[in-house]
Amino acid sequence: MTDGEKFDLILEEMRGMKSDMQDMKSEMQKLEQKVTGIKLHLENVTDRNISLVAEGHMDLNRKLGEALKVEYQKENWGIRLNILEEEVRIIKEQLPVTA
Repeated sequence: MTDGEKFDLILEEMRGMKSDMQDMKSEMQKLEQKVTGIKLHLENVTDRNISLVAEGHMDLNRKLGEALKVEYQKENWGIRLNILEEEVRIIKEQLPVTA
């Protein structure tokens, strides 16, 4: 094999490598576009939806807290009513019977 033939083989191999590199560059650009699309989707859709769900959860939590306050008040009133009824019963027992 002559030097010219070796040079032609090397040159052909380099052209093939150049073509492979261009294909890789094209694939990288496609990947970059996909990644950019995913980032935009996360920022514009997913993050916003998570925020909306979190806000709704906070509202539910706040409403639950308000509802529990009312339940606690009702429970306290029930306890106080039981105590007062017992005190009234005791007072009635101590009053003289008039008939």
